[in-house]
Amino acid sequence: MDNALLSVKPPRRDTFSLVRRLNSAHHLMMKSIPRLWSTRRSKGWSCGTRFLPVGTLILSIAALLVLRFGAASAPALPNIVLIYADDLGYGDVGCYGATKVRTPHIDRLAREGLRFTDAHSAAATCTPSRYAMLTGEYAWRKKGTGVLPGDAGLIIEPGRTTLASLLRRAGYRNAVVGKWHLGLGPQNGPDWNGDIQPGPLELGFDYSFLIPATGDRVPCVYVENHRVAGLDTNDPISVAFGKPIGDEPTGKARPDLLRLHPSHGHDMTIVNGISRIGYMKGGRSARWVDEDMADVITRKAIAFIERHRAEPFFLYFATHDIHVPRIPHPRFAGSTPLGPRGDVIVQLDWCVGALLDTLDRLELTRNTLVIFSSDNGPVVDDGYKDQAVEKLGDHRPAGPLRGGKYSAFEGGTRVPFITRWPARIQPGVSEALVCQVDLLASLASLTGQPLGPNDAPDSFNVMPALLGVTRTGRDELVQQGGALALRRGSWKFIERRQGPRISLPTNTELGNDPSGFLFNLAADPGERQNQITHETERARSMSADLQRIRAATRTRP
Repeated sequence: MDNALLSVKPPRRDTFSLVRRLNSAHHLMMKSIPRLWSTRRSKGWSCGTRFLPVGTLILSIAALLVLRFGAASAPALPNIVLIYADDLGYGDVGCYGATKVRTPHIDRLAREGLRFTDAHSAAATCTPSRYAMLTGEYAWRKKGTGVLPGDAGLIIEPGRTTLASLLRRAGYRNAVVGKWHLGLGPQNGPDWNGDIQPGPLELGFDYSFLIPATGDRVPCVYVENHRVAGLDTNDPISVAFGKPIGDEPTGKARPDLLRLHPSHGHDMTIVNGISRIGYMKGGRSARWVDEDMADVITRKAIAFIERHRAEPFFLYFATHDIHVPRIPHPRFAGSTPLGPRGDVIVQLDWCVGALLDTLDRLELTRNTLVIFSSDNGPVVDDGYKDQAVEKLGDHRPAGPLRGGKYSAFEGGTRVPFITRWPARIQPGVSEALVCQVDLLASLASLTGQPLGPNDAPDSFNVMPALLGVTRTGRDELVQQGGALALRRGSWKFIERRQGPRISLPTNTELGNDPSGFLFNLAADPGERQNQITHETERARSMSADLQRIRAATRTRP
């Protein structure tokens, strides 16, 4: 393998901006040369009242010409496209073993890049995973980072280092398109009819087009930059998560109006024939159409890439799929034997393919780092009667893993994770232990950006592993389900925790046990053989280390 491809040193500078500056300098120098030749020679070439010695002039011109025409060969910062699926399980795509659903575009990423078999979201639910990924801090360290209601204020404080603010310092143009679910506006929530800030633009993004919370929560509108997209000011939006507001029908009171019925919860305001979590009135012209959501956000993402094709860009593309409600576009409906849950996996794969095709068309593929992953593990029945359970068959959303979304077992956080960068990454498979919380420190290393002592407190630089230079990642990792778990090498300790063993509404094993769990994942990847009473000293040591990490304010060296 070429040693140059293995190097993980950051580029010396942004080649795009360097070329622009050299072009300007070269243009000015070319304009100056005729004047230089026409002036009187007196101990050098005179230009006005300044004198340039002949040797200095020649060397300066030569240096500019070499830099101008040689700069393009300097190592360039890659574009970065982070594709973040929702509720996609380890076994839900073809390259991780699925046979009941075809995912050719995600499989292409795996074939052309590096597929990880031990990569994790930072938590088993969406809000804490997204918080940790963007800030480099375990979400369990901060109160208020659980699954948020749709009217929550922004939970990432403006001014702290985020993935976006770090990459902005490195010269990137940044966008977030898709699901947000990190709150918007001040602590008491946003004014949906005015300027909605702080939000992504105050965290380092240059453009945002958001699903504010989730598809099953109100408000069912898009937010573009600081405003609700398409809002008629004569029909203002009101949102509540306590008592009903306005006269909008609810799923509980008018089930006859529903085209998709809830299985648990999800019986409040009806939008597009689907009852949601929370109450909403107004904003009718701005409301989304569920079937069109994948198309809408993909078009916005492609437009951003097209606008910034000539400069380094970071696109955080967070899909709604495969979260509930699962409402595929008609061209995907019925495309799998798994019902709507399988169909929206195909729709997700289409979104991935549309972005990859755009990179190909614009000749950006070679120098674009694509990272594909999911915010947590899978769930089958998450609130709607969409036949996901009835049509599951022998499809295993978590693959060989135990648990899923909401769970402390591996199925809660071990998710698909693929990196592709044709200029630097050799295709293959990696068993390195990595986590999405590590992206901040890793991209800081890649782009040569320093981190302050309070930045990214739990983020480790695993860029050599992400590029395939090494098959070794983290030594240990804290996983957040209901209980916390500590991974150390192949061993996993889940702290003791009271509570139900199974979530009855979702039929998910949660990992709660009054005695805790200890597993050797090398021998028992399905976490079926609890070693807590056989490896007592190891359990005691890992329990003590988990408490130490919890009491500390950081784990990053």
